[in-house]
Amino acid sequence: MATLHDAVNDFLAQQRIAVAGVSRSGEGAANLIYRRLREAGYDVFAVNPTATTVEGDPCYPDLSSLPERPDGLMIVTPPEAAPALVQACADLGIPRVWMHRSFGTGSVSNEATDLGQQLGLTVIPGACPMMFLDPVDGGHKCIRWMLKWTGGLPQPVVPTDRPLDASA
Repeated sequence: MATLHDAVNDFLAQQRIAVAGVSRSGEGAANLIYRRLREAGYDVFAVNPTATTVEGDPCYPDLSSLPERPDGLMIVTPPEAAPALVQACADLGIPRVWMHRSFGTGSVSNEATDLGQQLGLTVIPGACPMMFLDPVDGGHKCIRWMLKWTGGLPQPVVPTDRPLDASA
């Protein structure tokens, strides 16, 4: 059984990551994650159906409009949007999905998690990549420790026919 550590390492070992839920205002978790991934050297794609630019970069209305197929999708939207995004990932051959959660439900949808499992995707249903993306700031280290201590870290859904390969 794959651990959260395995799934996170596999997700973050990829080069191209789309972030759904970025905002024109530049505020919010999605933009923070987008900026941090970009600063870490990832090829990131902003996805928002109502924006044409975000953070000075092109923004795409949906996953099918991206210039390249990403290796993973970071969902930072209301949870109601997650099932359609998971379905789009399956349709487009995007094998990894991470639904962001900080406090509350975040972007996590049980329906989207179940759908991802049925469709053979690797799904991380919760947590924040900022808790794992080096260098991790003190606040995110504390949150990760607290969630680990309280048993609040998510259990990933990983297809049995596609082992995680952090070198992929």
